[in-house]
Amino acid sequence: MRAAVIDTPETTPAYREHPEPQPTSSDEIVVDVLASGLHHLTRSRATGAHYSSAGAFPLVPGIDGVVRDQNHKLRFAVLDDTKLGMFAERTVIDVRRSVVLPDGVDPVRIAAAMNPAMSSWVALRRRVEFEKGQRVLVLGATGNAGRMAVQIAKLFGASHVIAAGRDTARLAALPALGADEVITFDRVERAADVDVVIDYVWGEPSANAMVPLLTKRADRSAPLTWIQIGSMGGFTAPIPSAALRAARLQIVGSGIGSVPARDFLAELPEIAAAVADGAIDVQARAVPLAGIAEAWNEQTDERIVFVP
Repeated sequence: MRAAVIDTPETTPAYREHPEPQPTSSDEIVVDVLASGLHHLTRSRATGAHYSSAGAFPLVPGIDGVVRDQNHKLRFAVLDDTKLGMFAERTVIDVRRSVVLPDGVDPVRIAAAMNPAMSSWVALRRRVEFEKGQRVLVLGATGNAGRMAVQIAKLFGASHVIAAGRDTARLAALPALGADEVITFDRVERAADVDVVIDYVWGEPSANAMVPLLTKRADRSAPLTWIQIGSMGGFTAPIPSAALRAARLQIVGSGIGSVPARDFLAELPEIAAAVADGAIDVQARAVPLAGIAEAWNEQTDERIVFVP
């Protein structure tokens, strides 16, 4: 079969012949891959940079996707850290880490949306006690996961969602997706009275936003839950001690490890249904897997989905 293979962390994937996959336990099956998204997590795991990566090479990247099993059922499957990922004609999945999809779904749409949608969906469902009527700020709302977080917060009953980012053109498109207000980072104090922050940025930008956001709160004793999900602005954030003392701030992380795999899997059917029903807007572009070398580092608003 053909697959995309990375030989070392410094190289881009090469599309070439690869040995056929072989199951190693009774819970594993060989499946045909229909579509698999190129996510930030996919790239960082493939280079060994992500905290959940084993860093073993050579490897076939691709952490999740839509597959067809031996019974011709479509499934969305999530892989553990493995050397045989989804960027191949066939792969091996653990059926316990997959869900059967409804008939008639678009594999490209599902593959594009599930990973970025999962981040805020699981965070609000499994990491915090989110309640209808709460106010939400999304930091990094112009990225793929951020724009979905805006929609998911509204879907879960947020009374007011503020979308923050740097790209004013991208921000301008977010009210149509449910954002009640859009702001740039220099105006973050306008979001002072939110209940929840969904943060895809971190680093210095988030640290610099904390103090003005906290000091402008009408009631500093009112709880503010800051959910750290992404780190596009930096892996570490120089949070001033005053931010932790001057207001009732709780910082939690949401991701692999802090959320058990069983909790992610439990949410997958409902996320897939929301995507399939059009409740979550998806920007996706299908690319033949043979073109992975050219598309691997491409910067685009659309989620690239490789199709073998």
